[in-house]
Amino acid sequence: MAPTERPTGLTEREPCGVAGDGPLDDPRITLLGMFLEAHAGLTRELERRLDRDAGLSLQWFEVLLRLVRTPSHRLRMSDLAAQTTLTASGLTRAVDRLEGAGLVRREACPSDRRGAFAVLTDDGRTRVVDAMPQHLAHIDELLGRFSADELTFVEQILRRLRSATNPDAERASDCPPEADDAATG
Repeated sequence: MAPTERPTGLTEREPCGVAGDGPLDDPRITLLGMFLEAHAGLTRELERRLDRDAGLSLQWFEVLLRLVRTPSHRLRMSDLAAQTTLTASGLTRAVDRLEGAGLVRREACPSDRRGAFAVLTDDGRTRVVDAMPQHLAHIDELLGRFSADELTFVEQILRRLRSATNPDAERASDCPPEADDAATG
């Protein structure tokens, strides 16, 4: 699609304080703005609720959740960074703090001396599992206004968007750490 073409299906809207019919009125700008505003609102609400009800930051919860949902409860640090909203250095700092709290430990990667795994501890698993019922209730409160079909459609769109904008996250999700270990013998 050419940069000036408007995709079909996006709703035309009346300009609000913007003169003329130009790029500032493009519905793609509105779509992206609404997506970013929704993300910011969800992040803010989930952060507040997780801290209040589970004593976990959203950042910690996200790392612990990725690990608990991985078959061996461990991921390479680089794969974990790709699957979270953290940069590599931000993940290192978060894992340092999680390790200090006894929720995660580091393990050397046998196939790459420079690499390391973040490994969920029993205490880390307990914390995230204990937080899950309330977290699911929060999700229901925030997304309960949508039908199952609508949520499935949004999930499909978000998977495609993630594949296009963050292919490392998709690759990290598809490649379990056991494959690494098998390759090293």
